[in-house]
Amino acid sequence: MRESLCALGNGYFATRGALPECSADEVHYPGTYAAGVYNRLVSEVAGRHVENEDMVNLPNWLPLRFRLPGGPWLTPDTAHVLDHGETLHLSSGLLERRTRYGLGPGRALLVRQHRFVHMADPHLAGLRTDFTAEGFSGALETEAALDGDVTNTGVPRYRDLDGRHLTHVLTGTTAADTVWLRCRTRTSDVRVALAARLTAPAPVTNRHDRPRALQSTRLDLAAGDTVTVDKIVALHTSRDPAISDPLHAAVDRVVRAGGFDELLPPHLTAWDQLWRRAELDVPGEAGRILRLHLFHVLQTLSPHTADLDVGVPARGLHGEAYRGHVFWDELFVLPYLNLHFPEVSRALLHHRHRRLERARTAARDAGRRGAMYPWQSGSDGREEAQQLHLNPRSGRWLPDHSDLQHHVGSAIAYNVWQYCEASGDQEFLHTKGAEMLLNVSRFWADSATFDDRLGRYRIKGVVGPDEYHDAYPDATEPGLDDNAYTNVTAAWVLARTLDVLRGLPEPRRRELAERTGLDARELEKWEEVSRTLHVPLHHGVISQFEGYGELAELDWRGYRHRYGDIRRLDRLLEAEGDSVNRYQASKQADVLMLGYLFSPAELRGIFRRLGMNLDERTWRRTVDHYLHRTSHGSTLSGLVHGWVLARARRADAWQFCQEALRADIADIQGGTTGEGIHLGAMAGTLDLVQRGLTGLETRGGALWLDPVPLPELSSYGFTLRYHGHWGVRLRLEHGLLEITVPSSGRSAIEVHLPDRTVRLQPGETDRLALPD
Repeated sequence: MRESLCALGNGYFATRGALPECSADEVHYPGTYAAGVYNRLVSEVAGRHVENEDMVNLPNWLPLRFRLPGGPWLTPDTAHVLDHGETLHLSSGLLERRTRYGLGPGRALLVRQHRFVHMADPHLAGLRTDFTAEGFSGALETEAALDGDVTNTGVPRYRDLDGRHLTHVLTGTTAADTVWLRCRTRTSDVRVALAARLTAPAPVTNRHDRPRALQSTRLDLAAGDTVTVDKIVALHTSRDPAISDPLHAAVDRVVRAGGFDELLPPHLTAWDQLWRRAELDVPGEAGRILRLHLFHVLQTLSPHTADLDVGVPARGLHGEAYRGHVFWDELFVLPYLNLHFPEVSRALLHHRHRRLERARTAARDAGRRGAMYPWQSGSDGREEAQQLHLNPRSGRWLPDHSDLQHHVGSAIAYNVWQYCEASGDQEFLHTKGAEMLLNVSRFWADSATFDDRLGRYRIKGVVGPDEYHDAYPDATEPGLDDNAYTNVTAAWVLARTLDVLRGLPEPRRRELAERTGLDARELEKWEEVSRTLHVPLHHGVISQFEGYGELAELDWRGYRHRYGDIRRLDRLLEAEGDSVNRYQASKQADVLMLGYLFSPAELRGIFRRLGMNLDERTWRRTVDHYLHRTSHGSTLSGLVHGWVLARARRADAWQFCQEALRADIADIQGGTTGEGIHLGAMAGTLDLVQRGLTGLETRGGALWLDPVPLPELSSYGFTLRYHGHWGVRLRLEHGLLEITVPSSGRSAIEVHLPDRTVRLQPGETDRLALPD
């Protein structure tokens, strides 16, 4: 867990917070991951050949070990440690460690290190090591390395799978103080190169013990004096633009790079600029945790990401869980980025658009029109959802039907709309955005079948966000009918797409129709489907899916008494020979996700368009129903419940907000944080403050606010970037809302509150009393 939370990155690559003198074992796991670098391998599992694509653990640039001459290498696991501490400096993006090794009576070696992954130059990293002899004088041997003997073994349940992704590892020397390593991935053929320069007050000896490039020094230590060794590393891959060869680029960059002291100021400046653009002022422990979450979001998705063809990895660049795949987590990430780093949001949507043709192919292969985006994706946009998954409690490999979560297409469409509303980027909306919206809408309209008995359209054979339920009890085929979240979001996508098409300039609308074969008859069907999709109910509650209300009730108290932690209830039941498909039990928010995506007014409007009345009483009953039937087996669940309860049951909201805040720092999912942070939950907590508690919406060219301050979090502030205005500051405190629009040449910002509308010109500040 410490190594994940102490990882350093810059959006291009990240390195886990492992100690440089430690190799991968059951305690330590050094890992370096570059955004978008995947490789595909085939493994034999349970008698079947299973193909998986993984984000690749790249050669380890960290190694730097040390020892007294003739003695063993010193590590915390093998030597006597007098004291040890690590500090993650969020403001500067530096990881500091301090360890005192006991060397016998009255003798100790103090090791102090500072590490960065450069935020100004995304290809550089640095490690400074200060050695201080205490109570003795003498020699100290050090050995630094670039290590190509790495595999993907960071997730225990994946270790039955082939994890050796690198091949053709070669090493060499380019100067007396500089070595290099190059390799390539086995099937994706991505070439990777690293170059390292070692600076020390003693001669550096280079040698090559493939797959490692080694650099050794013998330092003379005087009692009380400090000797410094600096290691500067450059990383390039063949995916990088504007290079001819990764090895030449890495060597050239590290040779031309300054020393540690020269590289540090631009790194600090880059971080200072990021913090200003994402300014967040929340008091107390919640504020400290939110700052950590923001730090890791920025390390995974920085302005450097805008230059890359990458998606949003669910576990960041911090570990190998979920194999580094892209899911729907951008649904929780982009709404935050839209209002701070819209260029990053645009790049992430470009990533989805580049894979639109692959999604169209997937739909055709499934006998559908439009685009069927994958639940899990990696490099090229094909479906990467596993065919089998391991239940570690029972030891059995089980069929995996998560690829039926077609609602990921609606998440992409939602992000297109939200990005364009927040940024005002009409060019994107009219081009790539419209193309994605059109194809997702076409898929939903083609997936819907008319039921004469109900007089409504239905979408069958899907899996909702809950994930526990993937089939009806005792069914021979997977899939559920009329998942409420899927149907309501599909109706919303169809309606928004119709709005966009109506608003297109006529020449562009004509181009789009000619390219896609879109005609008036198809638009009429979209209109009809968007108004008549079936949303099931039971006992005055929105049903998670058709037939949900007929499932058995679970003995929640009994299972909590028996197992304590029942977050992964599906695994507990399967190990007992039972199935969660039999029960009204959810892993995470499903129906309640509707209250996360849409404001109360907008959600009522969607249901009204569907010919249904969603009054406050029905919604509160629905919230209460699922609140008592959810095991929160996902870090996203606490976030969504906290968001929804802030408006529906405020007294209970903070409990779930705290769970979302503590998801990674307390590792509440039982060991999963060490395999990578939960990026969606981290970004979602930031957006909880930014949009959830403020009721902030960006629509119709205006900011709409309807704050619901919680007693535990009633005073906070943050800045936004909105429609070209940089650094718009909002602060809520003691029933007052203060808005400051910095000076610029932009037009006024219109702000809507429940009881009034104000216009703020650039350079103006307004303090508004909030209604009780």
